[in-house]
Amino acid sequence: MRLRALLETDALGLKLLGGEDELDRTVRGVMTTDLRDPSRYLSGGELVLTGLAWRRDAGDSEPFVRILVQAGVTALAAGEAELGDVPEDLVAACARHRLPLLAVHESVAFATITEHVVRQVSGERAGDLAAVVDRHRRMMTSGPAGGGPDVVLDLLGSDLDLRAWVLSPTGRLIAGSKTAGAALPAEVCARLAGEHLTATRTGRRGPHRVVLGATTYSLFPVRSTGRPPQPARDVRESALSDWLLAVEADAGDWAEERLDLLHGVTQLIAVERDRRDAARTVRRRLAQEVLELVQAGAAPGEIAARLRVAAPVLLPGLGAAPHWQVVVARVDWYGEESEAGPVAQALLEEILVDPASAGPDPSDRIAVAHTGEEAIALVPLPAVTAEHDGPGAGVLADALLESVRDPLAAGLDGDGRLTLGVSAAVHSAEGLRGALEEARHARRVAAARPGRVCAAGHQELASHVLLLPFVPDDVRRAFTARLLDPLRDYDRRHRAELIPTLEAFLDCDGSWTRCATRLHLHVNTLRYRVGRIEQLTGRDLSRLEDKLDFFLALRMS
Repeated sequence: MRLRALLETDALGLKLLGGEDELDRTVRGVMTTDLRDPSRYLSGGELVLTGLAWRRDAGDSEPFVRILVQAGVTALAAGEAELGDVPEDLVAACARHRLPLLAVHESVAFATITEHVVRQVSGERAGDLAAVVDRHRRMMTSGPAGGGPDVVLDLLGSDLDLRAWVLSPTGRLIAGSKTAGAALPAEVCARLAGEHLTATRTGRRGPHRVVLGATTYSLFPVRSTGRPPQPARDVRESALSDWLLAVEADAGDWAEERLDLLHGVTQLIAVERDRRDAARTVRRRLAQEVLELVQAGAAPGEIAARLRVAAPVLLPGLGAAPHWQVVVARVDWYGEESEAGPVAQALLEEILVDPASAGPDPSDRIAVAHTGEEAIALVPLPAVTAEHDGPGAGVLADALLESVRDPLAAGLDGDGRLTLGVSAAVHSAEGLRGALEEARHARRVAAARPGRVCAAGHQELASHVLLLPFVPDDVRRAFTARLLDPLRDYDRRHRAELIPTLEAFLDCDGSWTRCATRLHLHVNTLRYRVGRIEQLTGRDLSRLEDKLDFFLALRMS
């Protein structure tokens, strides 16, 4: 459809702010985003809708517009709900780059524009598709979320007598119509997700037909709004992050009109998927900021301040500062080196969702950043959970993969593998550096095992591994840092001499009297210092294993 046709549609209430000479451009899709750099989701020809949440000051408009132009975007439509009027700096940037700019009145929902474009781009459909889209549009305009994908699936059931479900790539049930009856069993969801990943990875064109027992399912990919199929290498990455629509029917018997209908419905569901992805932006940014501070060796006080900002976002209403765990994930593709951090990030966000959590978005407690090769999750633990340190506290490596191993193994078969590492829970900002290194080493332990999908936890990092000559130097440094850095930091702030006290205590074989005499201290003072050492490190100096760990850490430091 032509851009001019959008402006001529009164119901959309669009106002042209610039680009009068470019109104004959073709709109081939639509995407809603508030990312500062949405280029990886763009393929050209889109109308981009934005609420301007990416804009912090006037200097942000120029790079944002330049990214859109380089991606071949047709036009930009900015909502007036956030700032009242579209900023002049954005108008000027669009004029410089000859990018048509439209204003979206605050009374018009982005979902209304999205569905209008989807209908027009998809061409004339059967009457039943028009009914579904029109009814869904009316429902969505009544509220900001429009009822989510459940509304669309209910319409499929009531209007077309189709039982359908939306699944994540790991087989998690995201939505199902009321007419579908009972939720799909978890094993069926996992099997369908695995079949979908296998078919997509091998380049088979959807919908994919799967027969389980006496039931036939047709699987449709749910891609980000307006995004066409990607080149070969990108297909296997997007397959690991895209949702899928499972319909209890054999689509091989359908006419083209019915297939068009379902493809249109997947685009409506993609609107909700894009909304949920946009909602993760703040949590991703928090994780990235904390990660950068930890890796840069920032002061614990600075890291602690950032954690205080993150805690109410990730654990709303809890008031008490939680403990934290770190989870590291990496996707390695066979035969090539590529920046797989984004796909690892999407997978880790999905894997960390608590299946028992309630609410419209069960990932609202997950903050995941990514580097070029790995994804790193900052997992908050409520104080009531973290008080009980031990095998059952926090996230456990084996439990993470229990329900997702089979579908992900099917999606990675022959192309790559996923490995995860999980740290122990830490009680303060001082422990995050050690937790990050511990999680990274645990992931390397997982990578040494066979299998497409593997994980290892901190419980598996026995101290005797440090005596083996093949252990890398960075692992030894990580072990030393985890044990001694909290003590060094405390000594630096309080001049407490915990490190010299620890060395003397070990040299005296744990004898309180001999150690107090050597350090010219009262025994009670020595007991206080040792107690502080145990509190900061979570170790017990009455245990032989912990004494040995400290001995090795001091010798290697």
